[in-house]
Amino acid sequence: MQAIILAGGKGTRLKPYTITIPKPLVPIDEHPILEIVIKQLKRNGFDRITLAVGHQSELIQAFFQKGEKYDVEIKYSLEEKPLGTAGPLKLIEDLDENFLVLNSDDLTDLNYRDLLDFHTNKNAMVSIGMFTRELQIDLGIIETDKNNTVQKYIEKPKHRFDVSMGIYAFNKNTVNYIPQNERFDFPDLIKSLLQHQKRVLAYHHKGFWLDIGRPEDYERANEEFGEIKTRILGE
Repeated sequence: MQAIILAGGKGTRLKPYTITIPKPLVPIDEHPILEIVIKQLKRNGFDRITLAVGHQSELIQAFFQKGEKYDVEIKYSLEEKPLGTAGPLKLIEDLDENFLVLNSDDLTDLNYRDLLDFHTNKNAMVSIGMFTRELQIDLGIIETDKNNTVQKYIEKPKHRFDVSMGIYAFNKNTVNYIPQNERFDFPDLIKSLLQHQKRVLAYHHKGFWLDIGRPEDYERANEEFGEIKTRILGE
């Protein structure tokens, strides 16, 4: 099975951790986050991995090489200029009929094979890994009528949203909707597919998921990794 990992971003939200090393090599415990993802993919049955790289690509290639250490085949696809989150897929050849696409900075106990099997069985164009995230507003919220009479005062409310995990299953025909050599992000792609009435599904994951793109989430990932390490890596 094939997986494409997007590892070309600059990780600007994660500064100062990414000043000297690319975000995929930022460590969780003693493991770079991308190493965790690759080991997890291998454990879930994926043996062909393409790293879509750009910023500081030479460091990433030097660390992972051709994948022998992980018993997988690793190839590299280099973008000469930033192409967004979906644009790099247009550069990759030899795509399977259905394959996985994921960010390099997601820490999750999702079984990647289950997502791909769901996608294939449902005959979807794209299946989006989805997670319910709870966000708290750290302010008192005031609701008024047209006369500025207070109707309701809500102290630090919590809201629940279903969000994209940055993990997708794709049919290779999806790439036909990505422009050549242009910046194009996943929201642009999904909107285009919906406009063309293509089948886009959501796969709801109820386990653990954390995007380590912000310093506070990165710190939380390091704090909680020990609790979920066995579920992710089997170690």
